[in-house]
Amino acid sequence: MAESDGEDITDLPPSAKLVFKVLEYKGPLTQKGIVEESMLSARTVRYALERLEEVGAVSEDVYFADARQNLYELTTEEPDQTEQALS
Repeated sequence: MAESDGEDITDLPPSAKLVFKVLEYKGPLTQKGIVEESMLSARTVRYALERLEEVGAVSEDVYFADARQNLYELTTEEPDQTEQALS
């Protein structure tokens, strides 16, 4: 897992940081919602979410309104550290 390699959010590409910020400001969203809010391509959002999951910053859950989609939300317990890392 990437976490054991010492990788954190500061090591991620700008697209992953943008997706993180979108989830931080908008709360839990589906991939489609993230695409709409970030104006990134679906493929880029998918990659960003994979990277965020690798470092443990995002979790995935079932979206009950449409079980074909997943709901993504931040898992960071210490937002102050993450905010400093993104500054």
